[in-house]
Amino acid sequence: MAVNFKDSKTKENLMKAFAGESQARNRYTYAAQQAHEQNLHVLEEVFKFTAEQERAHGKVFYEFLTDLSGENISIDGTYPIDISESLEDLLGMAAHNENEEHDVVYKEFEQVAKEEGFDDIARAFFMIGRVEKMHAERFEKFKKWMEENKLFVSDVSTAWMCLNCGHTIETKLAPTECPVCGENQGYFVRVSLAPYTE
Repeated sequence: MAVNFKDSKTKENLMKAFAGESQARNRYTYAAQQAHEQNLHVLEEVFKFTAEQERAHGKVFYEFLTDLSGENISIDGTYPIDISESLEDLLGMAAHNENEEHDVVYKEFEQVAKEEGFDDIARAFFMIGRVEKMHAERFEKFKKWMEENKLFVSDVSTAWMCLNCGHTIETKLAPTECPVCGENQGYFVRVSLAPYTE
């Protein structure tokens, strides 16, 4: 049944999603700063990379509200407070939130949008939900490596890349210091996860 957008539940869900994405972006930016302070540049980059994607998601949801420009939308929502000195904890909290967006929130928003006749918005909730699942898996992977003390250690010889200068080396243990640029071990990531690398 088609619903007038101005009277729809979908418009409220879009604003909730925009608020959620905006808050996630800020939480990840704060976590990135914390990783920077702990000399874990690779985690800083993971959080910053994800934060930028959350910014893009927020923009998609916000632009669906263009026809209501100049109006206010009142929403109620529940949003997490993820504060910890432990980056491992922050990774776990982030994974939990991303899974909840994928498994519950965006599926519900997608269904409501379909029922109200907003198929393009339903597709956006579906597709962005899939990205949130990838975010969860990424955070879970890095959390597991931290739990197992394997963020910079591999059971088999692995290619590592310094995210500062691009130097690569194949070994079981990432160097404690990059032999090219001198940055600490916190800059190393498995080449398989390095940006723009096959």
